[in-house]
Amino acid sequence: MEGLKARLSMLEVLVSRLTGGDAGVPQRPGAGAQSELQEALNRAVGERNLLQGEKGRLERELEGLQRRMEEMRRETERLRNRPCPPQTPLVPPAPSLQSGGLMRPGGGSSQMSHLMTRPNRQGDSSSLRDSAWQYGSPGFQELKAEVTEVPAPDGSEDNTGCGELVSVGEPVTHRKADNIEGKYGVWMQDPEAVSPYGPSMVWRIDTIGADVRKLFGYEDMEQLSKGFPSKVLLLPDQVESTGATVYRGSLYYQRRRSRTLIRYDLASETIAARRELPHAGFHGQFPYSWGGYTDIDLAVDEQGLWAVYSTNKAKGAIVISQLDPHSLEVKRSWETNIRKKSVANSFMLCGKLYTVASYTSPETVINYMYDTETSQGKTVSIPFRNRYRYNSMIDYNLAQRKLFAWDNFHMVSYDIRLGRQQAN
Repeated sequence: MEGLKARLSMLEVLVSRLTGGDAGVPQRPGAGAQSELQEALNRAVGERNLLQGEKGRLERELEGLQRRMEEMRRETERLRNRPCPPQTPLVPPAPSLQSGGLMRPGGGSSQMSHLMTRPNRQGDSSSLRDSAWQYGSPGFQELKAEVTEVPAPDGSEDNTGCGELVSVGEPVTHRKADNIEGKYGVWMQDPEAVSPYGPSMVWRIDTIGADVRKLFGYEDMEQLSKGFPSKVLLLPDQVESTGATVYRGSLYYQRRRSRTLIRYDLASETIAARRELPHAGFHGQFPYSWGGYTDIDLAVDEQGLWAVYSTNKAKGAIVISQLDPHSLEVKRSWETNIRKKSVANSFMLCGKLYTVASYTSPETVINYMYDTETSQGKTVSIPFRNRYRYNSMIDYNLAQRKLFAWDNFHMVSYDIRLGRQQAN
């Protein structure tokens, strides 16, 4: 009992000192050193707990990065192992651009009546699907094209506004995409921007992946070059290919694996209109020569909203339709005699369609122009450069009066020069 009492007394003194209640208690030899050791122990335990917490956080971040790397590795392997779908010619080759009689009368003629035989409707409909077309593999598509280069002409006209394209400058690189999803893509500006977004806003979509829905917004070109988006929107429907555009506060794009066009209001972040483009080929039926399911290409110029595509009735020839930007109804259409698969890309400028000969040749040409005002076309030879040798998107940017392009992960722009408006 006496031994227990002595031990309890020692514990009471130690507890009193540790809790600050050592006033009036006689100090024993070695008690100060014991108190200092206890304080040092408490500090060491606290530091250990902090380090353990930091270690746990870093381990969680490492696990997240490892998961992302594994997902990217699997996606890369999947893309490498998936072959491109076989491309079977659907129509005989079109006449050479050097031959005469390339045009068929368009714009309201009886030859275009087949484009209006079925009514446009809001919502999706399977009744407009062409029985002759069944799309195949859902993987992304790459094709190859043989191109014949032609010499460049001499041009001396001055830029007087909305005339014919005379020359295209050297490409200027603004940004390179960060990962495989950005090998193909589309970037654009709204020439008639609507609040809350200003005229300097730049929009971008990376178009490789199983679920293409992300729309990135950048306050200006500088923020785009730095890679700092101010807005990221998740679209309600998946995007098909690189044919999207922005106009009057809305994003216009083709829904994946369908001929359905969607108008997505950027301010309310909702679908404002949805309509099928009558008889249009989709998902690899009538793409550009590089592939990429580029069957429907939407564009904006000084005259409004356009769709460039083809149909079974047109036998793969390029069809140009002017669309109502509110309802997406076809207002008027023109049919050319140029096979869509024979050109690498196209763009609308001042109501004229221009086609590019090659998407891989570093020194190619813009080889054809069709004027919707006169319903006539002609061959041209305007030098055009594919700096990175895989150009998957070319559009006229009315906001800056430049050409925007997506060339093998790179977002580039081209200065242009226009000549005088030709008399009818």
